[in-house]
Parts: sequence; structure tokens; C-alpha cells
Amino acid sequence: MKQASPVTLTNARLVTPEGVRESSLRMEGGRIGSIGWDQGEGETVDAKGKLLAPGLVDLGVFAVDKPAFHFGGITRAALMPDQSPPLDLPSRVSYISKSGKPDFWVHPLAAATRGLEGREIAEIALMREAGARGIATGRKWISDSGVMLRLLQYAAMLDMPVITHAEDAALVGDAVATAGEYATRRGLPSAPAEAEAIAIARDLALADMAGARIHFRQVTTRAGLAMIRVAKAQGQQVTAGVTPAHFMLSDLATADFRTFARLSPPLRSEDDRQAVREAIADGTIDVVSSGHDPRGPEDKRLPFADAEPGMAGAETLLAMVLALVLDDVIDLPRAFELVATNPAKLLGVEAGALVEGYEADLALIDPDKPWIIQSARMAATAGNTPFDGQPTQGRVLALWKGGVPVDL
Repeated sequence: MKQASPVTLTNARLVTPEGVRESSLRMEGGRIGSIGWDQGEGETVDAKGKLLAPGLVDLGVFAVDKPAFHFGGITRAALMPDQSPPLDLPSRVSYISKSGKPDFWVHPLAAATRGLEGREIAEIALMREAGARGIATGRKWISDSGVMLRLLQYAAMLDMPVITHAEDAALVGDAVATAGEYATRRGLPSAPAEAEAIAIARDLALADMAGARIHFRQVTTRAGLAMIRVAKAQGQQVTAGVTPAHFMLSDLATADFRTFARLSPPLRSEDDRQAVREAIADGTIDVVSSGHDPRGPEDKRLPFADAEPGMAGAETLLAMVLALVLDDVIDLPRAFELVATNPAKLLGVEAGALVEGYEADLALIDPDKPWIIQSARMAATAGNTPFDGQPTQGRVLALWKGGVPVDL
């Protein structure tokens, strides 16, 4: 499905890399044709002073629910290899890369190792040819340092980013919570927060040896963020991400054993939550993603320690990041840098920013529209959100993928 005729959006507040400005934008041939008043032919849409922003690029989701992504203004998502079967063969990657089109693009991430078992490196070069935009270790950390080094060397040769999970597996074991007062009082199996910093320290050292690009999908502790900050200052090719749960919630949210707050990595202390917000503000964190991982009752209606980790995050990602703007942690251009521009750069796609020549993946947003998050009414296959019942604001009014309107 291609854009049939040009469309000019007028009277919009454009969120550009340079700032927010009132202007118009013309979509032509599926791309952003021009920014500024254009008297050309085609349809004209009055934006009525609302925000016009790039469609969100969600880096590292575990399931593709198109209605949920469309609701959240997400036009592209990088799919983690933790599928059934895993994305460790070119044929599986090729199938996934075509699965969402034309109104949603899925960018598969190649499994780092066969079966995601952390032992034998998968056929990454062939998967890149089949459409993989990056390499991912999945939900787990590769504990074998030799395997991880060879993976990073291979990735550097192919110029592909490695997206890794940062928790030392031997320290984490079967833990479901972060060690501390709340885990102790509730009798939950727990692991020290230092498990994250130890994993980051090793992987940073190996990535430096290999000259590879490495992205830590979630960095959630003050100690881990300090290491990322130092590595960046030293010029290392490292980026870091986080999901909204870790800047909105602390381990206090596990007080009532509600399994919607059972996440991986687990929720951290209030000090770590504040450290994440500081890292978002100072640029240490590059990406905020939804971590979309819907889990049904069979996975969540269990004792906390037996429940599967994960949250349905696609529908709440935009609102949670806009909450940071309301709290004066960041401004609007920085917000869309986190959820669109930077993830698009990591994936190597010409999207995620309002730039002439980029693909016309656009979202028209009312940042002030209030709504209440309700898990029972979510469009995802399951509504397991830790933000259930929370009032918020910021809704997508219209969405375009490649210049073609998407039904919301």
C-alpha cells in the first residue's frame, strides 16, 4: 500500500530535532517532502494546533499487537528473538520482517546464539541479509565470556549493534525481586542490584576489546548508569535504554504482591528510580522503549514468585514519556529523541524524525488529552500493565505510515 497522492498537514506544532515550531508538513511518495508552507496539489489536513511528531520506534518488544501499537502512536518495532521458535534462522527472520506490513513495520532482531542458549553463535550474517537490524541476547545474559567476545567481534565486523540483557545470571538465579527491605519482608527470592552493574562491567570491557556497538536494553540502577556514563565519556560505542516502569515505579509497587509489577529486571529502590530519571535528563539513557510483553491470566494469576515477568507497554509508552515532560525532567524534542529518533538510528532506518526525505511515519498528538489506563480495555492480547487505574494524559489522534493513514 503506497501513498496515492500528496497530503499537506497545516496548522501543526512540529516536534523537530531543533525544537517545537508552528508550521506545515507535506507528505509525498511515502516520504516527508517538505517542511513549511506548500501550495502544491493534493489533500490538506488541518492539525488544529496539535503536536505533529514522528511515529514512535519501539526498540525491543516481545510481541506484535498492531492495534496496541497503533493506539500508542508506534509505527515500527524491533522484535526480540525470544519467539517460538526463536529468531535464530534466516527463514524465520525473513518471515517476521514482512509480517506487519503495510501499516506497521517489524524489524526483527537476530538471536545472538542458537536457541538463545548462550553457547553457539547463530548465523548472524545470513539473518542480516534476511532483514535483521540488530543482534540480541534475548531475555538472558550470555554468561560465557568467550562466546560473548566472539559475538561482539562478529557483530563489529558486520557493523551491527548487539542488544544485551544486563543481569549476571549466576547472581540472579530464580530471583523475582531486588534484594532489600521490601523483598525481605515479603519473603520473595531476590538478587542484589549489583548483578546489573557486574554484567555491564564485563560486557563493556568485551565490547571495547571487540570495537563493537553495544546497547544495554534496560539499565535500571545507579551503579549501572554510572558505568554507562563513564564509558560514554571515554568514547566507547555504547547506548542504554529503559522502560517506563523503572522511572515511574519502585519496588514499593510490589507491596501487595500484584503480579502486574513482576518484571525483568525487577523493580528497584527509590534511589535507583531517581537515578534513572537523572540519566534520562542528562543524556546517559538514549532510548525509552515499551518492553511490550503481554502476559495472560495463565502467566499472571499465580503467586508472585511463580508468575512470568513482563508488561503490556505499547499503549502507555507515549503517555509515560510525556509525563516526564510534564514533570520538567525533559522537553518535548528530547522526549521524541528517546522514543523515535535514537531507536531509529540504532536500527539504521530513515525514520523517527521530522526530516525532509525521511519516511512519512507521523503521529498527530493531543498532549493534554486526559485518560485513565485500564487493563481490561487494552487493545493488546493481554492488559498486564503495572499502571492499571492510573490517570494520565496524551493521546494519538491520527497516525500515518509511509504517508498512508492508519485506522486507530
